Amino acid sequence: MAVEHPLAPPPGDQTRIHDIGYRGYDGPRLGRAYARRSLYSQSLRGAYGLGRSVKSKVLPMLLFVVMCVPGAIMVAVAVATKAKELPVDYTRYAIIMQAVISLYVASQAPQSVSRDLRFKTVPLYFSRPIETADYVRAKYAALASALFILTAAPLLVLYIGALLAKLDFADQTKGFAQGLVSVALLSLLFAGIGLVIASVTPRRGFGIAAVIAVMTISYGAVSTLQAIAEVQNSTGAIPWIGLFSPVTLIDGVQSAFLGATSAFPGANGPTTGQGVIYVLMVLGLIAAGYGLLIRRYRKVGL
Repeated sequence: MAVEHPLAPPPGDQTRIHDIGYRGYDGPRLGRAYARRSLYSQSLRGAYGLGRSVKSKVLPMLLFVVMCVPGAIMVAVAVATKAKELPVDYTRYAIIMQAVISLYVASQAPQSVSRDLRFKTVPLYFSRPIETADYVRAKYAALASALFILTAAPLLVLYIGALLAKLDFADQTKGFAQGLVSVALLSLLFAGIGLVIASVTPRRGFGIAAVIAVMTISYGAVSTLQAIAEVQNSTGAIPWIGLFSPVTLIDGVQSAFLGATSAFPGANGPTTGQGVIYVLMVLGLIAAGYGLLIRRYRKVGL
C-alpha cells in the first residue's frame, strides 16, 4: 500500500511525495526442484485438459476412451464365452491402436510447448531458478507420463478382465508386465519425437500436421517396403527396413525380447542380434530427442 509522507509544505502548497516502492519477498524459497515438479504436474494435467476449458478436455478424454473401449469389449467377450485366453496379447494392443496414439501425440505435443513459443514466455521461465534442462525434463516427462497412462490403462483393463475370467494368473501377470515395458519404451520414444517436431514452430496447427505426417508417412512407407520385400522373397531385408519407423521399432524390440508376435510381413521379426540394434536405435532416438530439445530451448531462452 502506498504511504504518504507530507513534507510540511507552506500554506497553499498541495505538493506530496508518495512511497510506492515494492515490498521485498521474505517467504520460503523452494528452489529449482519445486519449480520443476510444478511445471511437470501442470503440463501433465494440461495433457488431459485438466485445469483448462471444457473444449480442451474433449479430444484427450475422447482418445483415452477410444483406447480403453476395445479392451473392455475383448474382456466382456472373454468372460461371456469363457475363453481360455485373451483375443490379443498385451504387447500387441498398442501396435494395433497406434493410430490413436499417434493422434494423441500430434494433439498434445504442440499444446505442451507451442503456446510458450507463440507467446514468448519461455524466457520468463528461465528468469527464475529453473534452467533449460529443468524445462525440457519437465515437459518431456509430462508428455511421456501422459502417453504411458494412455497406453497402460487399456492393458490394466485387459489384465483385470483376464483375472475375472479366471485365466492363468502367472501367464497373465507375465504378459501384463511385458506389455508395460513395451508401452513405457513407446511413451518415451513418441514423446521425444512429438516434442522435437512441435518445438520447431510456435503455430499449433503446423505442429499437429507435422507430427501426424512423420508418424503416419514413416509407418506407411516402412510397411509398404516390407510388403514389397516379402513379395520379392527378400525376407532378410524386412527387419532392417523396420528400423525407419517409430511404430515398427517398438514392434521389433518387443518381438525380439518380450516374446511378442511380430506384425512384420510373414512374422519376420528381428532376431536377438538384430533386436539389440533395435534397442540401441530406440535409446539413441530418445537421447537425441532430449539433446535436440536442450539445444532448441537454449536458443529460445536467450
